[in-house]
Amino acid sequence: MSTPEQGSALERVRGLAREIAKFGAVGGSGVLVNLGVFNLIRHTTDLQVVRASVIATAVAILTNYMGFRYFTYRDRAHAGKSRELPLFLAFSLIGLVIENGVLYAATYGLGWDGRLATNLFKFIGIGTATVFRFWSYRTWVFRALPAHAPEAGRSRTATAAEPAPEPAGK
Repeated sequence: MSTPEQGSALERVRGLAREIAKFGAVGGSGVLVNLGVFNLIRHTTDLQVVRASVIATAVAILTNYMGFRYFTYRDRAHAGKSRELPLFLAFSLIGLVIENGVLYAATYGLGWDGRLATNLFKFIGIGTATVFRFWSYRTWVFRALPAHAPEAGRSRTATAAEPAPEPAGK
């Protein structure tokens, strides 16, 4: 027999698993966009590796926002929307630095500039930045709704002994 605490813990784990799966679906499409744009730029222009990567990352960030807002975190609070996009961009910028820092270190620090090496370290950078992005987006950008929001029309100080005020016109 399970206790209420076990049931709620199990539900939290299931909810987190669903969130990770949705984040992964959006993130997976973002990885494809990121690597596709990176390789397109890298092999059709003379841009340096990290510059091409920064452009590709920026394109992926823009496409990912739509997926996160309208798929992964569509059930999350929309009240702080005026701060949502700036926070998303700020944390995405930090992720961009993490992602491209790995590529920069491999390319210019270790001298690994071949096709396979740049794609491998781009992918490692994306993976490293993804851990940071998942934590920051769910913690700061797309915040969960409170478990027990007060009912509309009731003050926060109302108790079970105090009846809710009657709506006007009744």
